[in-house]
Amino acid sequence: MNPGDSALDLAAKRLENALHVLEQRLSQRIRDAGADAGGLFDQDRAKLATELDLARARERELEEAGAQASVALGRAIQEIRAALNGKAQEA
Repeated sequence: MNPGDSALDLAAKRLENALHVLEQRLSQRIRDAGADAGGLFDQDRAKLATELDLARARERELEEAGAQASVALGRAIQEIRAALNGKAQEA
């Protein structure tokens, strides 16, 4: 505090200091919020990756089941044709 500073100058300096402190705290909160949000995105990404892996595993299971059903259906068709051909030849 200088002897020539008026009350208005002192108030302006206090206001300037308060604004500086406020800006620093706000910057810190923004950094903290950004770090927290980044963590949330990482969690979401990990969850989505896990869900994708599960969906791909289910897809493989369904493809295998479809292939097995196709083979079984092909056998059934052959058996039916053989049975029909046998009846046709008997008639």
